[in-house]
Amino acid sequence: MADWTFLHQGILQGDAEAALGAARVLLDAGEDPVALVEHAVGPAMREAGQLFQDGEYFVPELLMAARATKGVFEIVRPLLAQQGVAPIGRVVLGTVKGDLHDIGKNLVGAMLEGGGFEIIDLGVDVSPERFAAAITERSPTPTIVGLSALLTTTLPAMQKTLAALAAHAMRAQVKVMVGGAPVTQAYANSIGADGYAPDAASAVALAQRLVSG
Repeated sequence: MADWTFLHQGILQGDAEAALGAARVLLDAGEDPVALVEHAVGPAMREAGQLFQDGEYFVPELLMAARATKGVFEIVRPLLAQQGVAPIGRVVLGTVKGDLHDIGKNLVGAMLEGGGFEIIDLGVDVSPERFAAAITERSPTPTIVGLSALLTTTLPAMQKTLAALAAHAMRAQVKVMVGGAPVTQAYANSIGADGYAPDAASAVALAQRLVSG
C-alpha cells in the first residue's frame, strides 16, 4: 500500500520542493496519478482549508500550500489527461475588471484544483468580454465561472460580467460563483449569481454543489 505521508505533509507544510519530490517518487514507483489526487493532494488541501477556517493557518500558510499543490499538478495533470480522466468540472476563474488583487483568486484556484476541478485562470483585471470569450474558446464548455474582487469599487464589474454572459446567450450554460472581501451573500443574490463563497475552502464545497445540482 502506498505511503502518502510525505506528499500530504509536503503540501500541508507548503514545501513545494518536498511535495514535488514525493509526487515523483510515487509516480516512478507506479502509483496511479488519480490516487495521488484522491489520497494525498485533495485531503491535504482540504486539511489546509480547515486549518485556515479554524484560525490555525493564515493566508501565507494557505498560499504556500496552494503553490505546492500547483507544482504537483504540473506533473500530474498531463498523466490524468493521458488516462482520459475528466475533471469533475471546468472553472473559468479571474479577478474582475479594475482589480489587480490575485491572492484570494489563486487560493481558490488551488483549492478547486485539489478538489478535482480543471482551472482556467484568466488572471486579474479581466473584462466582462474576456470572461465571455473564455467560455466560447474552450471545449468542452466550462461549467463554472468564478469572479473575484477585493475592492468595493470593482463590485459593479461582477454585475457587468453577468450581463455580458447573458448578452452572449451563455448565462444558462454556466454557473457563476462570486467571492472576495467586499462580497456578501446578499450582494451575490442581488446580481443573480448562483453562489457565494466567503473563503477558499468553502469555494470547493460550493463548486461541487453547483456541478451536481
